[in-house]
Amino acid sequence: MLRHAFGALPEAGGWWLMLEYPMLRLGRRPDVILLARDAIFVIEAKVGSTQHSPEDRRQAEDYAIDLHDFHAGCRGNPIVPILLAECAPVAPTTLPLILGHGVAPVQDANAETLPGLLRDLAKMAVGAGPPIDPVRWLDAPYQPVPTIVDAACMLYARHNVAEIRVARTDAANLRATSDAILSELERARTQGHRLILFVTGIPGAGKTLCGLNTIFGSDDAGRGTYLTGNPTLVHVLREALTRDAAAAGDKRGDARRRMESAVQALPKFRDHYVAQPTHVPAEQIIVVDEAQRCWSATWAIAKTRDKPVPLTRSEPSHLLETMARHPGFCAIVCLVGGGQEIHGGEGGLAEWGDALRLAEAEGSVWQVCAPPDLQQVSDPRQKLGPLPRLAINTDLHLTIPLRQIRNGAAAQWVDRVLEGDAAGALATARQAGQIPFRVTRDPNTLRQWLRANARGLRRAGLLASSGAARIRAEGFGTELPHMDASAVARWFLDRFPADVRASDALEVVATEFSCQGLELDYVGLCWDSDFVREPSRNAWRVRQFRGTKWQTPHKDEAIANQINTYRVLLTRARYETIIFVPRGDSGDPTRPPEVYNRIAAFLIECGAEPIDQPILGPDIGSTAPMPLLEPLDCT
Repeated sequence: MLRHAFGALPEAGGWWLMLEYPMLRLGRRPDVILLARDAIFVIEAKVGSTQHSPEDRRQAEDYAIDLHDFHAGCRGNPIVPILLAECAPVAPTTLPLILGHGVAPVQDANAETLPGLLRDLAKMAVGAGPPIDPVRWLDAPYQPVPTIVDAACMLYARHNVAEIRVARTDAANLRATSDAILSELERARTQGHRLILFVTGIPGAGKTLCGLNTIFGSDDAGRGTYLTGNPTLVHVLREALTRDAAAAGDKRGDARRRMESAVQALPKFRDHYVAQPTHVPAEQIIVVDEAQRCWSATWAIAKTRDKPVPLTRSEPSHLLETMARHPGFCAIVCLVGGGQEIHGGEGGLAEWGDALRLAEAEGSVWQVCAPPDLQQVSDPRQKLGPLPRLAINTDLHLTIPLRQIRNGAAAQWVDRVLEGDAAGALATARQAGQIPFRVTRDPNTLRQWLRANARGLRRAGLLASSGAARIRAEGFGTELPHMDASAVARWFLDRFPADVRASDALEVVATEFSCQGLELDYVGLCWDSDFVREPSRNAWRVRQFRGTKWQTPHKDEAIANQINTYRVLLTRARYETIIFVPRGDSGDPTRPPEVYNRIAAFLIECGAEPIDQPILGPDIGSTAPMPLLEPLDCT
């Protein structure tokens, strides 16, 4: 097919052709990349195929988006994905009359129409970008930023964090932190010490990636486990790793048993060893996800009093006692996320400090390594306090946001918004040039925008606070059950339209308990009046829906947890978040329009862009029809 196309295209003599270009992101390889003078064509070929299926179109488009986002040579020229189905009819097609830099819509072709399509596209692309230097293009780095799920699969397949590079050079912080963890572990192993490491960072900075690298991507693979109290993260990582291993030829049952050892629910790990006080853990290293969320002693004792395994200490204290059963080296790596506490009883780092001092008093000696910011926090719940054998390592703090693919200012903007600092948020937005947040008052626009912008295999989904009791009046009443392993795995891993239970069906809403620690490419956040602007003080107010009315909680922990809930929800998107603020109903005392109007007005004042109709993806351009062509004879 290629020989036929180029035989009819003498102007293609100066183009460069690449077959099976390697893309590290899950080892995917587009069939053909063509470097023309002004444009890049990404061709996915389906030999013998008689149709252009939606799934194949998404695959071709996703390759093009991947190159646009992560290949340094693809930023200034148009990228056109082409689905080449050898024997398929080509329906009346629309071609962009003007190609700008970015990803164009997928173009359909068959073996006979490919030469004409390439010729027309090349003419349209003239002057759309600087002339492409193929040698420089080949030397330009391809540096993908994987999702947490992709990263886990890649690390388990024995890539290391050095290979999972990132699209911005300022993310050397991630490599330095990963190296610091492994270096401290090796030093403790050599000296036969017990070691506890604290790794901190802003939301989306790569803490989970560092933790996964510790377990999967180093020589310690098989000697450690990743512990999390977040059941959703357990379900999704296990299922993703199992599917990946099964696709590589492993038996699904064997793969699932391995993943159950590699990624464990913290409560089950804890209870197993509390119930077996003489058993030495098989794991020498445990990584504790969101360690500041571990239960305080008071909460742990009260919550498990009538359980089969009652706790007598805080969760940190039980974990330290369990790992200290090793006679020599063992280690605990605590991943600490600021502002992520969303549940009652989460004791913060103060509980770890108390547990370490208790262990010292009982004769269990731990070397402690932490970043300097843990000694400077003002929140008493997050202070470790004075500790013997405490070493400071500046590389254990992650400051660069990686989750946001195209804009690194999202986390800072969210902080300013939640502080009620509209001027500071707007200044952040202006300094960044653009922030990835939009506001709509219409639920149909919300869904249409998500479907229009989540192109290729990028994933969209709806989120809302667990306290958003009145968004059901807007048609968002179906909530993802975060304790249901199969439902959670389907929502995060399966795709619509093959499965209407998938996130991108935009029918089921996930709460902070379902999405914490995970991410989506595009987020539709449904903002209810559980978090409202108080006009008298021009500040945020937290509310809880009880019975038939909104009530205001007064406990500091409940207020802080609700603010953190919206921090979690606002920092889940890798690309963009569109915030739906209902218009309300003057006839419903639980949904007064003025309450929602103040929320929307404040977000817009902070720099979020208001929209009242779907905004299509980049460089859709004008269109012109092409004629329908008959199927080819593929006999």
